Amino acid sequence: MLVSTVALAGCATNSQNQQADSNPARTARDHYLAQTQSDPLGAYLTNREQEYARSAAPQTTTTLASTALSVLGIKYRYGGETPDTGFDCSGLVIYAAEKSLGLKLPRKSSELARLGTSVKRNELKKGDLVFFNTRGRRFSHVGIYLGDRKFVHAPRTGSVVRIESMDIAYWQKRYNGARRLAINTSQALTAN
Repeated sequence: MLVSTVALAGCATNSQNQQADSNPARTARDHYLAQTQSDPLGAYLTNREQEYARSAAPQTTTTLASTALSVLGIKYRYGGETPDTGFDCSGLVIYAAEKSLGLKLPRKSSELARLGTSVKRNELKKGDLVFFNTRGRRFSHVGIYLGDRKFVHAPRTGSVVRIESMDIAYWQKRYNGARRLAINTSQALTAN
């Protein structure tokens, strides 16, 4: 079988191909094909990326949630806004927004509650900011919605950045609403 494979491979260099090489049209075509690179998988992936870019915003607030999830387990610290110092609730949000979206957000959760657009509870999407009344005043606590009725936040002294369910009675009673940040910085810093 090896001998027949070698014989077949040798067919490509027979005298018929050598005569075709002297044809000017064939020579031009062969030159063109030699200069052209075929990358069907690369072309497919490029097309898919372009389709995705047309159907979705270049940056989405889902990256906000992903950034917040990357610091799970970091200790709570009142006034903290970095993984090195720890986080309070709004510190976690402003850290995630700056790292993932390049947004500079105000420091207080009550100020964050005026940004972006209001979102109904049944229309929450990953990356939306969710607000709670934990200190007897509206919007005193903020977290980042993850989907499936869960959110990530920095809850209190002695705790760490963690995921919790919004279906827990404590959070259900204290829920104040949600906001969706605009990707465009100038839009994000205005209230609706």
